[in-house]
Amino acid sequence: MDVADIKKLREETGAGVLESKNALVECGGDFEKARNLLIKKGEAKAAKKGSREAKEGVVGSYIHSNGKVGALVEINCETDFVARNEVLQQFVKDICMQVVALNPMALSSDDLPEDVVNQQKEVILSETKGKPENIVEKILAGKLDSFYKDNCLLSQPFIKDNDVTIQELLNNVTAKTGEKIVINKFSRFAIGG
Repeated sequence: MDVADIKKLREETGAGVLESKNALVECGGDFEKARNLLIKKGEAKAAKKGSREAKEGVVGSYIHSNGKVGALVEINCETDFVARNEVLQQFVKDICMQVVALNPMALSSDDLPEDVVNQQKEVILSETKGKPENIVEKILAGKLDSFYKDNCLLSQPFIKDNDVTIQELLNNVTAKTGEKIVINKFSRFAIGG
């Protein structure tokens, strides 16, 4: 077992030294398996914190270098201490850049307007005329999932690491800070848009 692997696991997942070491032992030294295990444990920890209130937080901003597009984001946490924490500050910057780069319509699929989802379904169904019903259902589910990944912030792949979704990034930040973290609001501004 390599100390560098333990350190890297800690940095990537927010897990403690002992937890990272135990994950590597449990996974037979396989770094990727240990990383996935710790991410799942972090998601479980985040779910446990879901009922706690996040009344503190940060409003962050990002203006792209061309000065023509920018974003404002409100991220909430439980304490002012975490609001000033370097991990949360970096997360806020990353989310601002994500919003500028990929222009999500909503935080999650639950937040998309019903008419937008229905319109998307109609477009997909019009493309599947004449196909068997069971195939249409699979196509509809797959294309809707793809639509959500393109348009819902939490489902989008992180611009700095396409193997991680924003929801997984949020779960990692929750695990690292030990507090409930919530992306509350975001807004993207563009010249002429």
